Amino acid sequence: MKKVKILSQNELRGEYKRTDFTGPLARGKYAKRLRKASNIVVLKPDVAAAFPNEEAVNKALQSLIAVAQATMSLTKRSNVRGKKSRAA
Repeated sequence: MKKVKILSQNELRGEYKRTDFTGPLARGKYAKRLRKASNIVVLKPDVAAAFPNEEAVNKALQSLIAVAQATMSLTKRSNVRGKKSRAA
């Protein structure tokens, strides 16, 4: 049985040559594009412990959105009447 030679992370395999690559080699070259395209959210451990699964997180966030939208309409009042009565 032959031993398999383990390559270090910085070495290319034998069938690859640096001249095969036209541009500069860059690690993490697509990282920004991947972050923009993905919708993965990492929760802090204490927050994750409060929810048993994905559905529970979504349900909690949807109810929070509903509460926020309901309270936004309550704060849209005019204070014109109160200002007039104070001035008189």
